Amino acid sequence: MAIAVGDTIPAITVMTMGPDGPTPVDTGEVLGSGKVVLFAVPGAFTPTCSDYHLPSYVIRREELASKGVDTVACISVNDAFVMGAWGEAQNVGDGIVMLADGNGEFARAVGLEFDGSAFGLATRSQRYAMVIEDGVVTALEVEPGPGLTVSAADAVLALL
Repeated sequence: MAIAVGDTIPAITVMTMGPDGPTPVDTGEVLGSGKVVLFAVPGAFTPTCSDYHLPSYVIRREELASKGVDTVACISVNDAFVMGAWGEAQNVGDGIVMLADGNGEFARAVGLEFDGSAFGLATRSQRYAMVIEDGVVTALEVEPGPGLTVSAADAVLALL
């Protein structure tokens, strides 16, 4: 069953790229305080994710902050090296926390994984965006199919 509005974000260890390499972080800690926008992508460096999804948050980061968002985080079933390189390539700087869910444990814990093996992708995360306030999901928008409609930054700004 997928996570829903009113649920607490699970505490799962994922990775982020730190100055000394991959660093474990707890999702309960990094996503559990203040107002957070978490968006998930099926894969770093993929066309829709790189051309539209992540850039929408880079472009709108200031607007999100003006609506009270303390943290914006991107999560994908990729390793920390890939997420770090993708963040650098997309010029996210310190504005977006890049979370590597390398084993798909977070995607499974929130019930938003999908089987991408037909495309050579193994298990991946569905594309979604959620608003989390002090660890509790207050909004969740899961893309109904391929493409980007409900989880881009503009759509999240309309929810806030």
